[in-house]
Amino acid sequence: MSRTGGLQILGAVLLLGLFWLNFDGAQALRILAQADRGWLAAALAALTAQTLLSAWRWRITAGQLGQIIPGRHAVAEYYLAQVVNQSLPGGVVGDAGRALRARHRAGLRRSAAAVAIERLAGQLALFVTLLAGTLAATLVPGGLDLPLPILGLVAVLLGAGLLGILSVAFAGRLPGRAGVGARDLRRMVRLTLLSRNALSRQIVLNLAITGANLAAFAFCARATGTVLSPVQAAVLVPLILLTMILPFTISGWGWREGAAAGLFPLIGASAAAGLAASLAFGLVFLASTLPGLIVLLAQGREVPAAPLVPASTKADP
Repeated sequence: MSRTGGLQILGAVLLLGLFWLNFDGAQALRILAQADRGWLAAALAALTAQTLLSAWRWRITAGQLGQIIPGRHAVAEYYLAQVVNQSLPGGVVGDAGRALRARHRAGLRRSAAAVAIERLAGQLALFVTLLAGTLAATLVPGGLDLPLPILGLVAVLLGAGLLGILSVAFAGRLPGRAGVGARDLRRMVRLTLLSRNALSRQIVLNLAITGANLAAFAFCARATGTVLSPVQAAVLVPLILLTMILPFTISGWGWREGAAAGLFPLIGASAAAGLAASLAFGLVFLASTLPGLIVLLAQGREVPAAPLVPASTKADP
């Protein structure tokens, strides 16, 4: 393991220990031990649906770039990527491997683009849900009373997203390889997300995947004694799950628990309840990736390559 990987593992352990000491970890453990198994099973079902739908989203995204991936192969590869992401520091090693193993179907460049855009679409959907939930919480009478730091964080995220979009748009005007790369990225995003035959499917799939993620965390919260309303889930859960993309621990462990413990008091729950809910979610998420171990053990059986379909050179009108 690299030095960076060791530091990320150490970071996860230190963060969990810090939050355990500051947010009554003993009480969180007692809450977790009494968790309702029925709600945990519902969370497992939601995360399983999320994985299957994500594999379908990958197939659609890759198909728009001329990379045809059989359904069973897509599901197997997605499970394998998830179990690797949950086991190794960085959180993207499994996705990089998914792109690398699929390169013979359309070339490494398009394979990597399909994986990156598919993951980006998921993060965008989570962020849009956060914005919608924040608006509902602040505008609807009796909604969630969000403190200014949370509203400021959402505003910063919105500004960063808009800046990223503008950067890609204007980078296409740059000379040389940078401009060519930006224009190529813009074309692939249009093909995979915004073209006429992809847009409706992407919207439906991303809403369903985001809903499954939010439901899974809400079910884990319910299992540990905290009931989240739809508006509360739409605001708090994206903020909690977005911490999982931080590259300083393994699969967000530590950051996610700290965010949950810090945010749950906003809805009248204890920090220990937030810590317990996040630990439950992390453990159920880990259990939901276990089919990836079967795929890992069966790696000797190669899936035949599918015929290639030339990618379109321009977005649909």
